[in-house]
Amino acid sequence: MKKTITHAAFGILALSLTTLAAAQMKPEDAIKNRQSGYTFMAWNMGKIKAQVVDGTVPYDKAQVVAAANVIAAVANSGMGALFPAGTDKGKGWKDTRVKAEFFKEQDEVRKIAINYIEQTNKLQQVAATGDQAAIKAQFGETGKACKACHDKYRIEE
Repeated sequence: MKKTITHAAFGILALSLTTLAAAQMKPEDAIKNRQSGYTFMAWNMGKIKAQVVDGTVPYDKAQVVAAANVIAAVANSGMGALFPAGTDKGKGWKDTRVKAEFFKEQDEVRKIAINYIEQTNKLQQVAATGDQAAIKAQFGETGKACKACHDKYRIEE
């Protein structure tokens, strides 16, 4: 638990430090970068889902661990800095889908982000054990943490 909180704190610190760098970024570049990061995490979530949840691909511990490591690394990378004010409008690789409320409810966004970081860190830890039942359970918790932001702050396609 202490390690998870420490990881979340480092994620928040990274967010704070990268905010200044993001301020120098063009809005369309910030949108492209965050779309790329979330797409990369989704691709890795799909690898875990196929192997541990659906069973459509044979389980390979090394691949699942690598995917969980990527998800946690991206979640802890300070992605929040890629949401500068005004990027609720615009286009990266495609039109942004973030709702304007995201920028008005920063305390709620922060809570959701901290939980997501904690859940991805737990997924990383559980994946390393190789316990497929535990990975499946934590995959579900990680998915719920991700969906919490989608449900509240993402415009559906």
